[in-house]
Amino acid sequence: MKRMNNDPDMLEEYDFSGGVQGKYSKRYAQGTNVVVIDPDVAEYFPDNESVNEALRGLTAIIKRQKRAEAGHGEHS
Repeated sequence: MKRMNNDPDMLEEYDFSGGVQGKYSKRYAQGTNVVVIDPDVAEYFPDNESVNEALRGLTAIIKRQKRAEAGHGEHS
């Protein structure tokens, strides 16, 4: 496979002739949040919905814990 001169990672077989420059630039500018999950974890969380559901559950636990700690401090 021959590589293109200006980018060693780009192969001549790549065809971007139908591409649209900046197609996702507005969405990207709004912000991205990409997290790479290790394979052993991804086994249990195969998609973004399962990850978000688990993190929301964890968030609820964290909030309850913080409220409990704040309430405990007032009575001491």
